[in-house]
Amino acid sequence: MQQWDVIVVGAGAAGLMCAIEAGKRGRKVLVIDNGKRAGRKILMSGGGRCNFTNTYTAPDNFLSHNMHFCKSALSRYTQWDFIALVQKHAIAYHEKALGQLFCDDSAKEIVEMLLTEAKAANVQIALQQTISSVSVADGQYTVSTAELSRQCHSLVIASGGLSLPNLGATAFGFQLAEQFGLKVLPLRAALVPLTWQPSDKAVFEEISGVALPVTAEANGMLFPEDMLFTHRGLSGPAILQISSYWQPGDNITVNMSPQTDVAAFLAAQQHAHPEQEVKTALAKLLPKRLVEKLIEQQVVTNQPLKALTPKSIKQIADSLHGYIFKPNGTEGYRTAEVTIGGVDTDYLSSKTMEAKQQPGLYFIGEVVDVTGWLGGYNFQWAWASGWVAGQYC
Repeated sequence: MQQWDVIVVGAGAAGLMCAIEAGKRGRKVLVIDNGKRAGRKILMSGGGRCNFTNTYTAPDNFLSHNMHFCKSALSRYTQWDFIALVQKHAIAYHEKALGQLFCDDSAKEIVEMLLTEAKAANVQIALQQTISSVSVADGQYTVSTAELSRQCHSLVIASGGLSLPNLGATAFGFQLAEQFGLKVLPLRAALVPLTWQPSDKAVFEEISGVALPVTAEANGMLFPEDMLFTHRGLSGPAILQISSYWQPGDNITVNMSPQTDVAAFLAAQQHAHPEQEVKTALAKLLPKRLVEKLIEQQVVTNQPLKALTPKSIKQIADSLHGYIFKPNGTEGYRTAEVTIGGVDTDYLSSKTMEAKQQPGLYFIGEVVDVTGWLGGYNFQWAWASGWVAGQYC
């Protein structure tokens, strides 16, 4: 029977950060993971360049049943702390947009940085480990695989959510939480493309590949970013963001011209080019293929601008500033970046990430009911929650 002070389940962002911090305190730490390599989600994130944090990180950028829970960890290990670690390892990075920081070169640099820090803290990592059972007796946790059993005083669950199952995602963390009496809130895919209703698919799949800046709105939340038409539905940053707030059956309201007042634009075009057709004028604002599709669907009537009345101009403007889509669903965990829901934060200490009723058991990262927006926020939650648990486990 191997003896450890701390066993961390999951060699991802949160798990590695926690292990490093616990190791720095002189704890004997083992990280176990079911994959062939550490940091699999880090490696594929941000198109292989890892959007590792966001300079604008604040509690308002997260969804949770308890919106206050994340405040403690985020304030104690901030985006600036992680940026300092990146700089210490001389990793070149850049800001892409909206505070999103990416590696100049490769996400591998972030994983190598974490593994270097783990090695310096004497952390051991065991890969391709499938846990068959976990039990507790006399304050000691026993973690068993087919090959051997290991014991520890502190057990940290950093096993992630259900998103991207091809990277090895499983329900292990949620099942373990329930085994020890913690509540798990309903789970669903988030930061995920939305799919067409059959009727919309027949219309819009022809313009797959068309992208434009929009604002997407659902349930009181609004995101101004790009939207992409695909064969399956709608994607792009604005749609991925709104998918976290969208519920089945809801509409999404899309402003296809957030930067320009369509009514004022058409009135000006009418004055300057009265003989020009509506489709020619609108193609200055929107992708030409989209304009043609809107005319084909009679959302907009093509006619000379001089034929437009103030009422018809208003109708065109209203339809473009508030186009209603009713998605059929989402693409699910296969393409979702994160899982909403998870271990109920009411059962955890926000100071330590330890289960209130189960001493020595900790939950960090995506397995917890804290979900960030697109753009590096989920990594910052992983770093922060992992760092906090690492001070106590």
